[in-house]
Amino acid sequence: MQPESGAWSPYLVGALIGLLSMATFYFSNKPLSVSTAYARLAGMVGNLFARGHTENLKFYQDKKPKIEWGVMLVFGMLLGAFIAAATGGEFTGAWVPALWEQRVGPDVALRLGVAFVGGAVLAYGARLAGGCTSGHGISGALQLSVSSWIALVCFFVAAVATAHLLYRL
Repeated sequence: MQPESGAWSPYLVGALIGLLSMATFYFSNKPLSVSTAYARLAGMVGNLFARGHTENLKFYQDKKPKIEWGVMLVFGMLLGAFIAAATGGEFTGAWVPALWEQRVGPDVALRLGVAFVGGAVLAYGARLAGGCTSGHGISGALQLSVSSWIALVCFFVAAVATAHLLYRL
């Protein structure tokens, strides 16, 4: 039996996410999602280093790189994750999680490199799928979108396969 942690209840968090999604639809008539916000952030970074190139990309002609509600949602998610980890007694500040160290080793550079590549693949997949896990899995599923339910099933299949890989290495 594992000792009780101070982690937030997944049932409470799920209910709060559902309420947040409903409130987002009610007040802004927009789905709760962040993949476009990450693309806008990338556009803002692109404008800092290569404005001409960024402005010539079709995506940024349609969706200007700017700070809007989705970008603020990303910052709110980061702040919320920090608060949840700190108040739930799960803030470790470790660069290499224990499971990763046990399975792969303590190399911080490898961990950060794999995390970066994984994030890039995830971002590419989100743009390819027309939305991210929150867009499809929360907002799309709540609207009974067939494509979102298909995406949600794929997320779970991939998560189960990944968990099997991590726990059976």
